Amino acid sequence: MKILAIGAHPDDIEYGCGGALLKYAKKGHEIYLMVLTDGRMSGDPAVRKKEQDAAGKQLNVKEIIYGNYEDTRLPIDREIIAFIENAVKRIKPDEVYVNYYEDTHQDHKTVAQCVISATRYVKKVLFYEDYTSVGFEPDMFIDIKDVLDEKIMLLNQHHSQIDRDYPTELDMLESVKAIANFRGFQGKIKYAEGFKSLRYLKDINGL
Repeated sequence: MKILAIGAHPDDIEYGCGGALLKYAKKGHEIYLMVLTDGRMSGDPAVRKKEQDAAGKQLNVKEIIYGNYEDTRLPIDREIIAFIENAVKRIKPDEVYVNYYEDTHQDHKTVAQCVISATRYVKKVLFYEDYTSVGFEPDMFIDIKDVLDEKIMLLNQHHSQIDRDYPTELDMLESVKAIANFRGFQGKIKYAEGFKSLRYLKDINGL
């Protein structure tokens, strides 16, 4: 399959669906990443791109598509929708993952709304959570027990973000494990990532 994961900032994708992507990559599926902003509000854009490239290398991605927009200033407009839509038409992904649309960060909300428009013909579109998500209630879970340590290593590629001062007093790596434990409890397993589906066409013939 072809999997397209979209994030507003460097590290969003790894935080929200890194476990799922690791499992897809191990099965030999093609992974594509799209990062819309350069993350300059949380660090040096050149450093953050280097970190994102390193994470992509660990995931063995086919391609990373950079939007290079300035974060916190991402608008919902035709240009960004068309940018995403062109990538969707070129890649023809079987599944798309993106930030959840209810979020206290304006970029996450904007990217989600643009992706909803740009993926209107994609049969499987799933929202992932971030620590800024609001009212996120997953209706699908992926068991990541076997790749949790690798997901933490994946997030560790984003060195500049790990030691930031988070209000929960958990650093990024600690929060990833805490969320995985909570979603695992909900999904009746030990560690999981939770997803909310915009659309998920189930192919019974493919079972």
